Amino acid sequence: MKLYYSPGACSLASHIALEEVGATYSVEKVDIRAKKTESGEDFRKISPRAAVPTLELDNGEILTEGVAIMQYVMDSAKPGSLPAAGTLGRARLQEALNFVSTEIHKNYAPFFYGLDGEAKAKQTATLDARLALVEEQLGDDRAFLTGADYSPADAYFFTVTNWSKMLGHDLAAFPRINALRARVAERPAVQAAMRAEGLI
Repeated sequence: MKLYYSPGACSLASHIALEEVGATYSVEKVDIRAKKTESGEDFRKISPRAAVPTLELDNGEILTEGVAIMQYVMDSAKPGSLPAAGTLGRARLQEALNFVSTEIHKNYAPFFYGLDGEAKAKQTATLDARLALVEEQLGDDRAFLTGADYSPADAYFFTVTNWSKMLGHDLAAFPRINALRARVAERPAVQAAMRAEGLI
């Protein structure tokens, strides 16, 4: 398998998933703005969406969307590492992954377009309201987003909340989130993926 990624982008979560299961894979960095891979290929010819993460499978098929990639990687490379399809556990995992995707990730995105003034304040309030829901959920002393066990949802949440520091967004009001982030950051797979992307 080959993962196309951009350092620190949402593709980091897929990179972590590959490390978590000990998959055999390669990576290639992508310049998202220029739509070029590090080897000079036109990324639009590889991935029709021209977005990371993109996973090229061993048979040449292309898989996009991090939520799909993380589940595919873990299910195929290490069967049983995720709750089985059709169980409440799997539904809870998909619930968490989709919440991170639609309510957390997408509420960080506008900051990358140079918000300021009232627009920035409104977007910050929206993001903080979504983060407050996670903070409240963690109030039952669960270790991770879906309960006692780590899942790809935690890697994804860790990845997108990493953007707060770069954007000047303060997470101090969310001590449980910060504790979760610290637990995720300690995982060897997270360390390996971040080191490979030049993030540590």
